[in-house]
Amino acid sequence: MNISREEKKAEALTRMGMMGYWKQAKESFRRRDRVYVNEPPWGAVYDLEPGLAEEVAEFEKQNNALVYMVVRAFTNFGTMDSLLYVSDYPEEWEMDREDIKDGIVMSYTINRDMPDCSEFGSIGYRLGSGAGLIRTA
Repeated sequence: MNISREEKKAEALTRMGMMGYWKQAKESFRRRDRVYVNEPPWGAVYDLEPGLAEEVAEFEKQNNALVYMVVRAFTNFGTMDSLLYVSDYPEEWEMDREDIKDGIVMSYTINRDMPDCSEFGSIGYRLGSGAGLIRTA
C-alpha cells in the first residue's frame, strides 16, 4: 500500500482527539508536523531531542508510517520510548481506534537500555495531568 501522508495525518489527528491529547500539541502537529515526547510522572509534553527526531524519521521511512507522538516510560527493563504511529494499512485503522477507546494503542517501543528488546506491540496509556500521555502497561 501507499497511503498518502495527508490521509495518515488525518487519522493521527482523529486518534489524538480520541485520546484527549493536549489541544496545543495536537494543533502544532496539524499545522507544522511537530511530534512531541510525553514523559512521566505527569505526562509532561516536550520537544523531541535531536537523536530521537532522527529515529522517528528513520522509523517512518522504513515502515512507511507516520509517527504522531512518543510516550516515554522508565521501567525495570530500562527507558522505553514508544512511537505511536499510523500504519500504511487503512484496513487496520478501525481496530486501532477501537483499542484506543479501551486505553490501548499500537506502538513501536525502543528499549534504550536493551536495544535488542525493542519491538512492535500494544501499550496501555492514560491521560496525565500534564496534558500528555502516560504509559500504564
